[in-house]
Amino acid sequence: MLSKFLVTLTVIVIAFFVLRQRHLNNNTSKKTPAITQKAQKAQKAQKAQKNKVKTELASDMRAGAYIFLILMVTLGATLYYFDWQDDHKILTVNLHRSDQTQPVSYEVYKYQLQERAFITIDGRSIAVASNERMEVLGLNE
Repeated sequence: MLSKFLVTLTVIVIAFFVLRQRHLNNNTSKKTPAITQKAQKAQKAQKAQKNKVKTELASDMRAGAYIFLILMVTLGATLYYFDWQDDHKILTVNLHRSDQTQPVSYEVYKYQLQERAFITIDGRSIAVASNERMEVLGLNE
């Protein structure tokens, strides 16, 4: 186990010195000899081509991101609108009481309807008693 640790440490130290030596050699040595004008023009053209490709890719990615953003916002707004429209659908609630022959009718927004209570359009809060039967019309439409 100790030998593995020492070998690893030795490799790290050697790699450190090799990289340091390369770095020092690159800073002290001169750059490559002068390049001919044709080669310089060819390098500039290659660099310009690479920059053009990078710029086109960046603009395509930006356009794709904006299209995706617009699509997601539109989809979210559409789903929110349909949910809001469904919640504000007006339902008719008939309460059948055991002592009356005719049911009592109320108009209720769908989101105001609960299991044993509801709030009417005009703001009245109605609680359904245990001896009353509640019938909801327009829920399946």
